[in-house]
Amino acid sequence: MRIIVFGANGSTGRLLTEQALAAGHDVVAVTRRPDEFPIEHGRLTVFAGDVHQPDSVDTAVAGADAVLSALGVPYSKAQITTYSEGIRHIIAAMRRRGVRRIAAVSSSAVDPKHYSEAGLLFNRVLQPYIVRVMGKTLYDDMRRMEALLAASDLEWTVVRPGGLYALPAVTDYTMVEGHADHRYTARVDLAAALLRLAEGDLFARKIVSVVTTTDNPSLFQLIRTEALGKH
Repeated sequence: MRIIVFGANGSTGRLLTEQALAAGHDVVAVTRRPDEFPIEHGRLTVFAGDVHQPDSVDTAVAGADAVLSALGVPYSKAQITTYSEGIRHIIAAMRRRGVRRIAAVSSSAVDPKHYSEAGLLFNRVLQPYIVRVMGKTLYDDMRRMEALLAASDLEWTVVRPGGLYALPAVTDYTMVEGHADHRYTARVDLAAALLRLAEGDLFARKIVSVVTTTDNPSLFQLIRTEALGKH
């Protein structure tokens, strides 16, 4: 297969690129900073592209069997449009090029629900603050992205991970339709789930959750390593 990875230079995108190459696929890694991309391989094309530029997206998608979006941007008080504008251009390019299959990373925070094991502090204080204040503009744009995919005629899957963290290898992760009552997702498992979706029509036109159920961090560890960057 020829798989196009948008957001390839992010943490999940790099893992996804490595896994797709290891599985024998041809990969086009789309990034605005190709000189910084650390992976080299005979079946890898590093493409200098920008999802905000329709012509760039159209060129990147040419010849694809499947498209995977691992786009990511940091929280900001300013309006965020990367997810919705990017997916709008990707959908248009896929239609022009006759490509049908796409899976795109969103977040469980776009439709927040209480978690049975999380306790009052997380469910009533931390999660509402993250969703409604700290990450409001980001999650609003993710919702716009999801709506654009749902309105399209493509074979789309929206992938909603929980709190992302690092593990060295793929685990026996769970991927289920709709909400999963679990808060954490290892990036390596998210990448594996995206690749699995690209390889077939599993969960086509569905929203799925990906959760990691082993070696989870504590909430303090997650905040310390992921939000504060301390290891």
